[in-house]
Amino acid sequence: MGTRTASRKLVLLILLYLLALWLATTALHAQEGEPIHITRTDGPITIDADLSDPGWKNAARIETWFETNPGDNLPPKVRNVGYLTYDDKFFYAAFEFADPDPSRIRAPYADRDNVGSALDYGGIIINPRNDGRSGILFLANPRGIQYDAVSDDFSGEDSSPDFYWDSAAKITPAGWVLEMRVPFSSLRYPKGDPQTWAIMLYRNYPRQFRYQFFTSRLPRGSSCFLCHCLPLTGLSGLPSGGHLVVAPYATFKEEGVPRGDPGSPLLNKPARGDGGVDAKWNPNENTAIDATINPDFSQVESDVAKIGVNERFALNFPEKRPFFLEGIELFSTPIPAVYTRSITSPRWGARATGKMGETGYTVLLAEDRGGGSVILPGPNGSDFADQDFRSFVGIGRARHNIGKSFVSFLATDREISGGAYNRVYGPDVQWRPNDHETVTGQFLLSNTKTPDRPDLTPQWTGRRLDSHGAEVWYQHTDPKFDWFTEYQDFGDGFRAEDGFVPQVGYRRNYLESGYTTRPKGIFNRFRRFVQAEYSADTEHNLIFRDVSGGIELDGRWNSSSRFRLAFDRVRSGTKNIPRRQLLFNIQFAPSGAISGIALSGYVGEQVDFANSRGGRGANLVLAATVRPSDHLALAANGALRWLNVTPDAGGSRERLFTAEIARLKATYTFTARSYFRAIAQYVRTNRDVSLYRSAVNAREGSLTGSALFAYKLNWQSVLFLGYGDSRTLSESNTFERQDRQFFLKVSYAFQR
Repeated sequence: MGTRTASRKLVLLILLYLLALWLATTALHAQEGEPIHITRTDGPITIDADLSDPGWKNAARIETWFETNPGDNLPPKVRNVGYLTYDDKFFYAAFEFADPDPSRIRAPYADRDNVGSALDYGGIIINPRNDGRSGILFLANPRGIQYDAVSDDFSGEDSSPDFYWDSAAKITPAGWVLEMRVPFSSLRYPKGDPQTWAIMLYRNYPRQFRYQFFTSRLPRGSSCFLCHCLPLTGLSGLPSGGHLVVAPYATFKEEGVPRGDPGSPLLNKPARGDGGVDAKWNPNENTAIDATINPDFSQVESDVAKIGVNERFALNFPEKRPFFLEGIELFSTPIPAVYTRSITSPRWGARATGKMGETGYTVLLAEDRGGGSVILPGPNGSDFADQDFRSFVGIGRARHNIGKSFVSFLATDREISGGAYNRVYGPDVQWRPNDHETVTGQFLLSNTKTPDRPDLTPQWTGRRLDSHGAEVWYQHTDPKFDWFTEYQDFGDGFRAEDGFVPQVGYRRNYLESGYTTRPKGIFNRFRRFVQAEYSADTEHNLIFRDVSGGIELDGRWNSSSRFRLAFDRVRSGTKNIPRRQLLFNIQFAPSGAISGIALSGYVGEQVDFANSRGGRGANLVLAATVRPSDHLALAANGALRWLNVTPDAGGSRERLFTAEIARLKATYTFTARSYFRAIAQYVRTNRDVSLYRSAVNAREGSLTGSALFAYKLNWQSVLFLGYGDSRTLSESNTFERQDRQFFLKVSYAFQR
């Protein structure tokens, strides 16, 4: 990129940032509703789901609730009462939830965070910063099973982070009772005395429909959710921080690998131990510092497999590793320039997250030992190269809130051994001028020097790549009408090695508009919509064009469905191939025993991207959870994809490939602290090699199984004992053992 072009882009970046700042300053923060005033408790409280403790005598009592779904801020169908108070160390909440038929309460035992929308639960959504756009969810079901999450009106809800808190619940002849205690050390709030926070109390009540009750009115069509929290006053004399958690761990592993080719007798390697430590320090109420040495992720459940056959772009998977989850909402931007799973094998990591006034920030540093894959993006597809090198990662973002809006700046850096690097930086903004409009945008510049490793990929010759990435979108919502439009522009040389950007070198326009009605009967929400999309590469060659329409339905059995008929044209190689497809997504949860069934996918015309021709096929994805008892849960995931093509003009269609996945997870939860889990997963792809124009494997597949016993005092004080077995599909069409292992992990969190 020439000096003049670089200067123009830098000037554009600065102007965009100044414009973003000006726009954000026009937005005002507002809360609706009467404040909730609480007082310090004058007696002890024991967390046992018994509200007769003296400490509850003078607690604030909240009896005004609203049914926000399916009703529009109507009086609730059942009675709900909340209680709030606090002492020197803890914030307390309790609830009495009435139920005309307690036998219908859906309350299975489960591991932490396994509390879905088809089950009964309740709790608080609290915003200690009172910024009108963020919050922490502390929820529990009638068995006391906890669900916690961070929520942000920009990035949504994320249940990955965990917090220290206590809960107890019990089912009674009149309904159920919930009692909660949250340490102030688990929250971060600004300096000041007295404090004003914001809060909503919440109950999920799934019966014929999914009923949701809040202590705030939630206007339909509002562009924000957390902005409707009520002010919480009366908090004074709160602790000023100083919380420290150190959690060392030790692991022991015994592994067996084939002596030769897969299927040969196993060679048992000597058992080996390992160890490391995670630490979190809150020096004050606004700051969290995390550090890890040799982090271990053996307790993290394996990803549900996805079919990658006939996909143009890389597939992403959610982050589950605890170290990366602190302040994860600050890593969420319109362009996914931060994807912490790109840090494949960290040797160590350190992170600081905090808030200074209305500005939140996070800084992450880590050393990555490598061993994974690097995405090689392009306009019409992506590829991979081995990450056969060590690198250092630095990521930082600062976000300044102004009312319901914000301005932000992101910078990422990956310094690769041998002198290569990738640096990305730029601003983003979200402007909410009123309760129905949202404007979001981001502009990034990237400076890259690729590794000089042509042995890994011809693209890596040590060359320089400098380019840009930009995205802006506008959304309007009201009770009936909604529309959304988005524009993206990515240069050919844009790279985000710390993020997930598998497509570059294109410009894209997208538009969607819908109309919603709320009938009575089987369905309580009916939305019709149309959408259009057009994208082309930087040489103006078509990549994708679509015009489609469909419907969305919410109704009985806690159901939600979306159907779309699409007429599009897709580029493959040098051809533009038309398609007609029916795309669908159906979810419902008819009872506590059948707590979730989801079917999604498409049927119709498809493109054979490997050979650049049209065909017909389908992709079906099924997920179901069945609970034969309150302790046992069976979760099944399946996927099936096939494609038929006509190799010769006038000939008959033949099956190009069939890909399938089957996964079954059985979990028996003894108590809220212990469970046993077994997982079996089968993956297989069969191809007709005679129908391919280049060499491919006729069959690929794997068969894996694992068993795990877990005992948890809290989310960091744990004991795991497990077994894993992996087999691969051989040329003789049999699954041959690839490896097996036994492992033990012990971790304990020391707190001060």
